Amino acid sequence: MDSGGVPEYSVIVTCFNEERTAAEFIGRLADTLRSIGRPAEIVVVDDGSADATFNVLLEVLHDEPLISVAIELYRNSGQAAAITAALQECRGRNIVLIDSDLQLDPEELPMLMEPYEQGLDIVSGYRRHRRDHWSRIIYSKLANAIMRKASRTNFRDFGCTFKIIRADAIRALSFGPTHVFSIVQVCAQLRRWAEVPVTHHPRRVGKSGWTLRKLLRLNTDNLLHLSRRPFEYLGLFTAIGALLLVLRIAIADWLPESLLPAVSTGLLLNAVIFGLLVTTTVQVVLGEIAMRSFELARRQPAYIVRQRVTRNPDSHD
Repeated sequence: MDSGGVPEYSVIVTCFNEERTAAEFIGRLADTLRSIGRPAEIVVVDDGSADATFNVLLEVLHDEPLISVAIELYRNSGQAAAITAALQECRGRNIVLIDSDLQLDPEELPMLMEPYEQGLDIVSGYRRHRRDHWSRIIYSKLANAIMRKASRTNFRDFGCTFKIIRADAIRALSFGPTHVFSIVQVCAQLRRWAEVPVTHHPRRVGKSGWTLRKLLRLNTDNLLHLSRRPFEYLGLFTAIGALLLVLRIAIADWLPESLLPAVSTGLLLNAVIFGLLVTTTVQVVLGEIAMRSFELARRQPAYIVRQRVTRNPDSHD
């Protein structure tokens, strides 16, 4: 620790149904941190697991001095919520994110630290040879394309939870129970970044907590919160539809009568299609905005902490 008791790195480990992998992963992570020799702490979060994950974390907390806090959420609230809960406890100047499912190797952390300590704001791993089901890889490529547009960056792999980020940049965004962590929002604010290829293994046990529904909601949030492009596209579609109608009226005076019915019908049909597309898109976008405004007004937390256990017995909640 520095003179103020602040670690250089706070490592956030989120777990969901990881009772068979959490202890091994944290042990390997702790050994890596000790070999690096930087002042560090580990904050672990059980994201409402249905198995004995939190009991495993408590056992590891008892034996591993690098773990400063173990948190259990009442229910599975999603990885972003779990990261947010951990951020409230982190004291370090730099934040490390990494999954505990053993698909990523904590031993590769020095590979990210080397460019990061050259003065970058964020260094992210990217899974060059991803070992997931093909359907998830395809959707991930689409999601990454959306997130690149939303953040106006060129990150290849937003979904790789192996990252180092400046803590003050994260804290400036005031994440909390009603505004959960978003890597896209963070990346949109940072200029100095790099990506490092990392090893990716097949999942040993269980399955990912990311469902298609959660991924769709995440990307809808990204588009609505960080980009004006959906509204720009709406304006473009509206302009095209209007142009087709204008052409329909204009050509009626000079187009030969033999061609007028076919051309006129085609333009009118296209204008109707664009009109329906614009109307449907407007309804979807406005509906999403209305729902998020309603949720924001209610101030409902995205997660609730059930237990918080620290190495200091006086801080056991």
